[in-house]
Order: sequence, then C-alpha cells, then structure tokens
Amino acid sequence: MSAGWDLKTQARLWILAGFALGLAAALLWLQSARAWEQHLARSEMAGVLLYQSLQAKAPPPAGLDLVADAPSSGQEGQAVQPRRPEVQGGIVTEMSIQTGSERGPGLGAGLRLMIVSSRMRYAVADLEPASTATAAQQLGAVTRLLARHCSDPKVFAQFGDSGWLEVDGADYWGCQAAPKDLRLPAVVLAVVGLAILLGQSGETMSSFGGFARMLRQPRARGAAERYSAPGPAELQEIVSAVNDNLAGERAQIEKRATVLSGVSHDLGTPATRLRLRAALIQDQSLRHRLEADIDSMTGMIESVLTYTRSELSLEVPRQISMTALIEALVADYQDLDKPVSYQRLEPEVVQGAQSLFSARAGQGGLPDARRVLVMARPILLQRALTNLVDNALKYGRRALVQLEASSERVVITVEDEGSELTVAEIEEVLAPFQRGANSSAIDGFGLGLTIVATVAEQHGGALRFEQGRQGLRALLDIPRQ
Repeated sequence: MSAGWDLKTQARLWILAGFALGLAAALLWLQSARAWEQHLARSEMAGVLLYQSLQAKAPPPAGLDLVADAPSSGQEGQAVQPRRPEVQGGIVTEMSIQTGSERGPGLGAGLRLMIVSSRMRYAVADLEPASTATAAQQLGAVTRLLARHCSDPKVFAQFGDSGWLEVDGADYWGCQAAPKDLRLPAVVLAVVGLAILLGQSGETMSSFGGFARMLRQPRARGAAERYSAPGPAELQEIVSAVNDNLAGERAQIEKRATVLSGVSHDLGTPATRLRLRAALIQDQSLRHRLEADIDSMTGMIESVLTYTRSELSLEVPRQISMTALIEALVADYQDLDKPVSYQRLEPEVVQGAQSLFSARAGQGGLPDARRVLVMARPILLQRALTNLVDNALKYGRRALVQLEASSERVVITVEDEGSELTVAEIEEVLAPFQRGANSSAIDGFGLGLTIVATVAEQHGGALRFEQGRQGLRALLDIPRQ
C-alpha cells in the first residue's frame, strides 16, 4: 500500500479488496459444491437405473458396462453354480440388497455386491436403512457413495441366482468423472485474504508504535536531528510536526547557549578590570571579598553555560570501556591525593572439566571478560561522574566508586562517607541552583547533580539515590546498547 495515502483511503481499498476476495471464495465454494452435488446425483441415478437393468435383465444405461464373470464348471447333468469373483489384493466391501415385496421378475431375489478398492473400505452401514428406501434407491445410495470417494473401485454384482457381473461405471463414479473440488482453494483464498488484511492493519499500527519507540531514543542514542518513518499520510504529518518541534526546541537551546556564551565572554573584560582595581585596594579583607564575589559571578556563568551545553548533546555516542573510564578518573583524583577509591570487578572464574591426566577439575580466570563496553558520550559521562565524585567529597569526605554490569544495563555507584543529607533531601538538590543544608561552607552553584541527571537522561538512564552502609549512594543507571 502506498505510504502517501491516508488511513481513510487505505481502509476503503482494503475493505473493497477483502470483500472481493470473500466474494470470489464464496463463488468458488458454491460452484464447486453445486458441481459435486450434480455429480453425486448423476451417480445415484445411474445406480437406480443399474438396479432396474439387473432386475429386468435389460441393457444397462449409457456409460455402464456389464461384463459376465466366467461360470464354475460342473459335471454333466448338474447345475452350474455361480463362481465368486476371484480378487487378488485390495480391500473388499460386501453388502446385500433385498428386493422385499417388489413385483416383477426376480421376485424375492436379492442383490449382492462386492466392491474392491485398493485404498479404503466403504461405510455402507451408514447408508439409509432398507426399511425406508427401495432396493433401487439403496443401490443408488451405494453408487453415490462410490462417487463421493475417488478410489476407482471394481464393482461386482449378482442378482438372485444369476452369475456375477462386473460393473464398469468409471464414467459415473471414477476419479476422472469427478469434478474439480475447489472448496479447499476457496478456503485458502479466504484465509490468505484475511491474513493479508490483518497483516496490513498490523503493519499500519506497528508503524505508529515504531515511531513512538523511536521518539524515546534520541536523547539516549544521539539520533539524527530529523526523523523519518514509513507509513500513511497521518503518520507523515506527525513525523513532520515532531521534526519541526524538535528543530524549534534545539534552536532555542542553541540560542540560549549562544547568549550565555556571549555574556560569559563579555563579562570577562569587566571582571578583569574589577580584579585589577580590587588589587589597588589597601584593605586586604575588603580586597579578598571583592575577588571572591568576582570569582563567584564568573563561576556561576560558566556553570550555567556548562549545563546548557550538556542539553545540546553535540557529542556523538561511541563505544567506550566503562571500566577504563572509571579507572582513569579515579587515578586522576588519587594523583591529586584525594580520598577516592575504586572497587574493581573480581575476575570471572571458569570451572574447567576433568582431564585424562588429572582427576581434579581446574579453574581459569578471564581478566578481559570483565571489560564493560557501553555505547555512550565519553566527555559528558566523565563530567557526570566527576560531579558525583566531587559531590561525595564535598558532603561526605570520601568517595567509593563501584561498577555493576549486566547484559543490558550498567550501574555506577558513588558512595560517600558520613553525609548528613538524606535521600529525600538529595533528591530536592536535583533541581537547578538547589544546594544542601551545609552549602554555606561548601563551594558550588547547585548545578552539579542537575547536570548528572541530564546526562543520565541523554543516555536513556536515570540518576537515583539510596542509603548505603557508610553514607549516601548515588547510582547512575544507563543501558549498554
């Protein structure tokens, strides 16, 4: 179905197509059923005429041939007994039809039938009882049964004491005489049509669901600035509207970053002049306070600019080793004599099997198997981890970094020592420019955790907190793919 058509047009076309397929399947079924009913009725009438021919010893109807079987030989002067037809192989179905009180030649005589088939035994016991049908009708029911099943049987008949006759009725109940049964193709056509309709409707619905899932990925995976999704015209309109909305939001963020960058640059010149003028102040205490205010002003502008740049997500995601990133970060802090430690992952031990030369099973380590690869933005992720470690050092004196990984997610834990903040209080600090209760003695502008939460969202994860054994734990949870 063309992707440029709207849902209303597609629905109308598929309804018409489904109606056409259903009508074609119904016509095939009815035509085949009518042809088979005519074939069975013709075979049944041939059986009725065959009985009358056998009873009156008249020529059979057209299309039926009667071939006399060879009689049994007897002594001179003795009556020749009819010989039962010799059958080699095949399945034999025998039945008798009593003439009852019918008048005419052969009064009280019965009709014996032998049906030889290589495939099946005919269920003649399920035919209409003799009490409700005449002998001719019973034979017609038998020939109708023969025509219903394609097995090309051999039919032998004996009426009364006469000899056995082989009845050749292939023109009535043979496989070549049967019409083509189109009922199964009709069912297949209807099922295929229904499957196509259901598949098309499911594909249309999945196009909307696929685009909805795609919308959850851009911040986490750095998708393209514009989206495209195959589907009906309504979906294309939604995609276009989303693209325009994202372009507008990105333009606003870029404009904000440009303005803040310009303000930061413009403030550099007066800040430098203020520093030079503050250096001329004789009062040392006043000079220090002025310089601290200048540093606070410029630091706040830089923090806001850093937060705004983190929202832009300009860095392209790539595969990195989370283990190497954390080890390098902790090593940098340790070089500065900071109380930061890293709890490394234990090497994975593989249990070996017993060998021919030793009854004990060996063990082996896989040092490289613990390397945790993640698709991420390394600069943003390093900035987020740095903020978490700095926060732990400010509020909890020490920082312990741990790494836990599964096949789907990576959890980086930074635990401090003796932080006075609770989980509820630290979650309030996530808001921009919010600081802890002891912030009066600690440097900062209240944007560190906000930047960490933003980076986590851009990687499709989240930042959460919990109470640890020694202090507060910050958990940065991000997916690996």
